[in-house]
Amino acid sequence: MKKGILTIILAFSVFVIMAQDYSRLITAFSDSYSKEKAGKYAEAVSALKACYDANSYEINLRLGWLTYLQGQFTESMNFYRKAIDLMPYAIEPRLGVVLPASSLGNWDEVISQYNKILEIDPNNTVTLYRMGLISYDKKDYTQALLKFEKIANLYPFDYQSVLMLAWTNYRLGNYREAKVLFNKALFYSPDDASAKEGLSLIK
Repeated sequence: MKKGILTIILAFSVFVIMAQDYSRLITAFSDSYSKEKAGKYAEAVSALKACYDANSYEINLRLGWLTYLQGQFTESMNFYRKAIDLMPYAIEPRLGVVLPASSLGNWDEVISQYNKILEIDPNNTVTLYRMGLISYDKKDYTQALLKFEKIANLYPFDYQSVLMLAWTNYRLGNYREAKVLFNKALFYSPDDASAKEGLSLIK
């Protein structure tokens, strides 16, 4: 009987501690959002570091973002990488880590993370679009075409991907396809200067 009562007391104590911890964490997150909104990024970071837990995916993810806003790119990458280690199949920390990585000019890391995202989620349109832009900037129009074409097949009325698919076709000399796509871009944005420029180049 005494053993049963002791077990109940211990279980209740653990519940109370957990409730207190959750309450403390929620307050810390709330405080960090308020400070971020006010542009007080250092204070937002301090609010979360006061209850930092290396095994918390959410805290590491949030600190990755806040330290990025502070311009502390190396520290930001470290927090995002901890979040990735904790949840390897999560997309958001990988999209997060490319922000400080690109700010540091670490394009190998950026491309590596994008490739990993596409392994996990082959139809991730954000990543497909960004990889398309990287290929386009490198003048690798064949690879860019594959990325933009995939997005346009998933979202045929997506303005940005249709416009970039038009320009990519133009660069590849596929003028008929480019003309059709530039006109489709104008369905979405009738006064779009880029689409009109593209059409003016096609004789």
